[in-house]
Amino acid sequence: MIVITAPTGNIGRRLLSLLVEAAPAHGEELRVVVRDPARLPGAVRGRVEVITGSHGDAATVERAFAGADAVFWLVPPDASVTPEEAYSGFTRPAARAFATHGVGHVVGVSALGRGTPQAAEAGLVTASLAMDDLIADSGVAYRALANPSFFENLLEEAGSIREDGVFTDTAAADRPAPMVAVADIAATAAALLLDRSWTGVGDVPVLGPQDLSPEDMARIMTEELGRPVRYWRESLDDLRSAMLGHGLDAAFVDGMVAMKRAKDRGLDAGVDRTPQAVPATGFAQWCAQTLKPAVLAAAPEAADAR
Repeated sequence: MIVITAPTGNIGRRLLSLLVEAAPAHGEELRVVVRDPARLPGAVRGRVEVITGSHGDAATVERAFAGADAVFWLVPPDASVTPEEAYSGFTRPAARAFATHGVGHVVGVSALGRGTPQAAEAGLVTASLAMDDLIADSGVAYRALANPSFFENLLEEAGSIREDGVFTDTAAADRPAPMVAVADIAATAAALLLDRSWTGVGDVPVLGPQDLSPEDMARIMTEELGRPVRYWRESLDDLRSAMLGHGLDAAFVDGMVAMKRAKDRGLDAGVDRTPQAVPATGFAQWCAQTLKPAVLAAAPEAADAR
């Protein structure tokens, strides 16, 4: 029995699709934990057991993890609480349930940075690494998927790229860093959940094929989209002001700013690329398949008007 949390999110829905097809051949049953079962694809609902509720709730995870052999663990984003509450606070009931029900293996979504000089002051990443320690201390065999920033973050800027030819971040324009497509994270998780011959605790870095600076990304986007794209660097102070202006929790905002600062100082750097469970998706490929359709889509106002 494999339990999948957050099965309707960017990573979880891709993982669920992979496991629904592959699990029967491995003799695995699937169970999902979801707040709103209606958000599950209709073709999937009859092929999985559904536990309705939040996987941060003690009663829900007690039901979800009974009889489970493996769990995919992903903490949903929550900008209304502190980073510690968002990660370890949310995970604590599950860690207790892992031990209570004898769950053997857990695969969790986490971040790069463990062991680096920046890890202790990296905001959301620091909180994610503490979550990993909490899960590891429960006694399960654990693999933390150590991820850099996602290609998919750029989808939030599709409108700006379409209208102004600009994307924004806080990193130095010439600083290269790894990135990853969420599909690769899902595929790596699927491989670990289906082949549970691994033991102990460890990190599994999931990286795109090459490090990219914002300048590299702008060049590749220009080539793939067929229109000029440039990078604009936002200051951390401006980022903080904008996030607070949207009413986000001040501690969460500080955690985001600290993470951005740590990444610009090399939090994600220096990871050796080793053979991965699946071939890594290149940025140009992702731009052509995912970003370009989003950028070329009708403006949101026009879509709403229809």
